[in-house]
Amino acid sequence: MYRKITWRLIPLLFLAYVVSYVDRINVGYAKLQMSSDLHLTDAIYGLGAGIFFVGYALFEVPSNVLLMRIGARLTIMRIMVCWGLISAVTMFVTTPMQFYIARFLLGAFEAGFFPGIVLYLTFWFPAKRRARIIALLMSATVVGGLIAGPMSGWILQNLDGWRGLRGWQWMFLLEGLPAAALGFVVYACLSNSPEEAKWLSEDEKRLIRVDLPKDAAPHGSTPPVEAALAALRDPKVYLLSFLYFAAVCGGTTLSFWMPTMIQSLGVKSMQTIGLISAVPYAFAALAMILYGRHSDRRGERRWHYAVAVAIGGVGLALTSWTTADLWLSVALISVAIAGSVSALPVFWAMATSQLSRQSTAAGIAIITSLGNLAGLACPYILGVVKETTGSLTGGLLIIAGIMLAGAILMVSSGAIRRGAAALRSAPSKTMTDVYAR
Repeated sequence: MYRKITWRLIPLLFLAYVVSYVDRINVGYAKLQMSSDLHLTDAIYGLGAGIFFVGYALFEVPSNVLLMRIGARLTIMRIMVCWGLISAVTMFVTTPMQFYIARFLLGAFEAGFFPGIVLYLTFWFPAKRRARIIALLMSATVVGGLIAGPMSGWILQNLDGWRGLRGWQWMFLLEGLPAAALGFVVYACLSNSPEEAKWLSEDEKRLIRVDLPKDAAPHGSTPPVEAALAALRDPKVYLLSFLYFAAVCGGTTLSFWMPTMIQSLGVKSMQTIGLISAVPYAFAALAMILYGRHSDRRGERRWHYAVAVAIGGVGLALTSWTTADLWLSVALISVAIAGSVSALPVFWAMATSQLSRQSTAAGIAIITSLGNLAGLACPYILGVVKETTGSLTGGLLIIAGIMLAGAILMVSSGAIRRGAAALRSAPSKTMTDVYAR
């Protein structure tokens, strides 16, 4: 039965998440052309790229509350159609202010997508089955990065000037509209809950009803507003938010600045930049899978998170001293991205077990909202430092320091250590059983 549910829901949600990530990070490739067209300084670009996360943070919790009222199908369709359209119309921006507005709106419209999907999965899967499903969905960010580079690079180089439009304009249009179209597919194919799923038999629906109450989802017993207030009063939410912030720093920074870094190493062809940028994401995809399995076998989360984030931070810092060697720089960028993304599934497997039952659903949204502010801070810091000093080195070191602080806080926090000790006391060491407990 759960295999049937997985094959029905996950491929479509995975594809939607891949498309969303492409639309989020393609601005890094657009910068290669649009900076000169729109007279964007590095600081303006960094702020514009990061302001996406302001809208994202402001509307993430309200989006999850709305999902509980109108259902997942309509919520996810609304998110995808709106973000696809605003991504496409970014092709028409002509000033820095318009660029800021477009990026803010993109974040506002996409807000709630990931926590909404996590919440939606709690309607279908008990906790003992949920961690691996979430990890599978999160790997879509790596696949999105793997696709975005070659596709964006090809569009920038081969469609530049076609019908009077620049390559970056075609890129926003051709990568934005599929998201809007996919939103209607999601609406047509998803069901709000098992009870509404015509493709499940009555016996299968009964089995789900029997299985799910074992971990009685918070949203089932606590009104959304009360759950949000409970999460806001939970100190662990803010600790976990910083840990998530630290993990997101490396991947977000490189998502928006990696094309510029590769170009600064002497690569001039847009298509070649796109192809080279796929290498770190391919390495990161493999690392995420293998590292997650290792964490599963060990039944351990704290040190796996800390080691991954620390490796990502060190890799990021070292890239600032390899500006004369393209492939050494690409190798270090690969290490930085791999460390950052490998920490994320481990983090979520740990984080959901740390939150109280009452605050879990809203806590997920708050953690992603606050943690994703790294997407505002890090690109902007890098842009300001580069504009001030003419080099990315200082900014990369600051961001690497934040990541190392997250690693240290994870292993030294008494609150996290007590929760982890409780998990390790469980008889089973597998991911599914540890996550359930």
